[in-house]
Amino acid sequence: MRREELGDLTAFLTVAEERSFTRAAARLGTSQSALSYTVRRLEARLGMRLLTRTTRSVAPTQAGERLLGALGPAIGDIEAVVAALSEFRDKPAGSFRITAGQHAIDTVLWPVLSRLLKDYPDIKVELNAESALTDIVTERFDAGVRLGEQVEKDMIAVRIAPDAHMIVVAAPSCFETRARPATPRDLTHYRCINLRLPTYGGFYAWEFAKDGEEFRVRVDGQLAFNGVPQILAAALDGYGLAFVPEDVCTKPIAEGRLVQLLADWCPRFPGYHLYYPSRRQPTPAFTLILDALRYRS
Repeated sequence: MRREELGDLTAFLTVAEERSFTRAAARLGTSQSALSYTVRRLEARLGMRLLTRTTRSVAPTQAGERLLGALGPAIGDIEAVVAALSEFRDKPAGSFRITAGQHAIDTVLWPVLSRLLKDYPDIKVELNAESALTDIVTERFDAGVRLGEQVEKDMIAVRIAPDAHMIVVAAPSCFETRARPATPRDLTHYRCINLRLPTYGGFYAWEFAKDGEEFRVRVDGQLAFNGVPQILAAALDGYGLAFVPEDVCTKPIAEGRLVQLLADWCPRFPGYHLYYPSRRQPTPAFTLILDALRYRS
């Protein structure tokens, strides 16, 4: 394959990932018109349309999706080999893209990375905050962070946080005229604040366990969000009961602005794990990040 053809494939891959010629051009450091010409040249050489373009969006065609699925891992392998060359440098270096939920970024990743990266200016890290369970190979992330039970079996997973504890909380004002719920099944009679999970396309069913019994409760209420900070803010304003990580509401509970409910029914979950493809050969820089994040009880 000629170098020009490899460059055309890289251009297509970037546009397909970004779903935008504007963002892809900025990422590649080229002009939008030059990038559009490159993709058209590739489509002409292959004799087929790879991208569907509208005034508002860009999306791969069926042929484009197939090419994208093959290119992502291949380009990822090439980048891994290039990154591995950093071991010959005096100091670890490299660029890394990590996908994680906002809570994991705020409470685990950033507190560690903010201290580490000051001593290693040649290590670049992109943190992508999203609630959806991302295919890190297809989307060309170097690693992802999710709760232990959500990590795919074919990935290498490194524990980076203690067990997670979700609890039910509410503002005291919610119980000025009624009693507090006695069991999780009572929650269907209360205003609750829902969390939407984009991966599953619906609201999160609150998970409970006691005496070996596990069950889920689907709640209802006036508000729903796709992020924990917004849910917590709404709970503090008295809009209903919320199911949130314990660590984000320790202070409001201590101050009396929130009360904890159903404590005996709220289980712990395997904590956050950083995971990456088993075929990846960690570079010195990636190993440094892993060691810094690794949870030590």
